[in-house]
Amino acid sequence: MRIGISEIIFLLFLLALIIPAFQKRILEMRRLQFLHKVEEDRKTRLVTLIHRQKALSFLGIPFARFIDIEDSEQVLRAIRMTDPKVPIDIVMHTPGGIVLASEQIAFALKRHPAKVTVIVPHYAMSGGTLIALAADEIVMDENAVLGPVDPQIGNPRGMSFPASSVIAAAEIPNPGNRDDNTLILADIAKKAIRQVEQIVYDLIKDRMPEEKAREIAKTLSEGRWTHDYPISVGEARGLGLPVSDKLPREFHQLMQLYPQTQQRRPSVEYVPVPYRTRPTRPDRWYNLRQPIYTNRHTSRLLLC
Repeated sequence: MRIGISEIIFLLFLLALIIPAFQKRILEMRRLQFLHKVEEDRKTRLVTLIHRQKALSFLGIPFARFIDIEDSEQVLRAIRMTDPKVPIDIVMHTPGGIVLASEQIAFALKRHPAKVTVIVPHYAMSGGTLIALAADEIVMDENAVLGPVDPQIGNPRGMSFPASSVIAAAEIPNPGNRDDNTLILADIAKKAIRQVEQIVYDLIKDRMPEEKAREIAKTLSEGRWTHDYPISVGEARGLGLPVSDKLPREFHQLMQLYPQTQQRRPSVEYVPVPYRTRPTRPDRWYNLRQPIYTNRHTSRLLLC
């Protein structure tokens, strides 16, 4: 029996649909197995909140993920399913997200009686930092960063601006050319900063003196820096946050199970073997068909 061109094209199309779904299922199983192993080793409930750039269907159109209400529903469900005596580890890798969703997750973690540890292998900006403030301990890689939690205000044109910048613009004398929208946004911005500052204070007030808690809340929410300003481990400690840089190695391994969407050409390439001393030529030639580890990361400015 001879196979025609149309049958070959159909089989190729079918394989193009089945293979990615099969690979995705295998990756999900590997993640679950790894989560169970880490939970058994640390005797905790492990939750991941990891946002990667995704691909839309088969078109390959990327879009950014951020903390939303669906995330808060899932995390709150995981917390409810956890015995009050069981510690919680939550791995954060996120550019931020919606204030409401971040606040819900943060206060749910704060109310959990057992120890809560937020783990940051790379970055947890904006709303991710807000959630980290609820933890008893923040464990970061020595190169990982947090970020300010100053709110961002949207306008009718679909853009967003730092609340502090909106207030500053409204305070510039310009009575003849100022419209009502600017004044309304400035009023909303003042309320947003007060609200976020109070949220931060409520999250940390039980772990330090009131004056120190007020100072940290003001520093993180007032718009002192740009919204993507990286707060390093040392700077976070200087603020008075309970930060450790002793990140267990398994959490870097865990991040490899949440790969970035594949692009046609990777932006980072390297030989995937550890170098203990000065790099030398390997004893054997590597199989060029073996996949090389790649990483592609795009940061976005989103609401806190």
